[in-house]
Amino acid sequence: MRTFTSADDITGAVGETIGTSDWLEITQERVNTFADATGDHQWIHVDVERATKESPFGGPIAHGYLTLSLLPMLSWQTYAVENSRMGVNYGSNKVRYVHPVPVGSRIRLVAVLGSADALADGAVQMTVDSTVEIEGVDKPALVAQVISRVYF
Repeated sequence: MRTFTSADDITGAVGETIGTSDWLEITQERVNTFADATGDHQWIHVDVERATKESPFGGPIAHGYLTLSLLPMLSWQTYAVENSRMGVNYGSNKVRYVHPVPVGSRIRLVAVLGSADALADGAVQMTVDSTVEIEGVDKPALVAQVISRVYF
């Protein structure tokens, strides 16, 4: 895990891999809970029997938005910012769901600091190139540029 303590620390790390999270198993319970929270009960996610018989994936898969929603939690394992007043999510660019995430597989985040710009209000805007890997799979599950602002 990388720890930043100042705006200069952040801007000086552009281009570096700032962390890799632990592996996280994607369980059917997590998928079902996400389906309940979002109202997305498409059978390829929640109907294990049907997904096993009929889907081209051989079983249920996680929602793409579930994988995206795990980025904040996984990011906490990759880097931290100390001495800041607060941090906020600012948005995402170029989100792509490259490979389905089968239920029972394990994923992790690899975070690279793509850019960091000092702003006039004392904040630093960070763009983190986020790649969610699936254990044992060559293609990533997800790639996205995640933008946040840290206020010092």
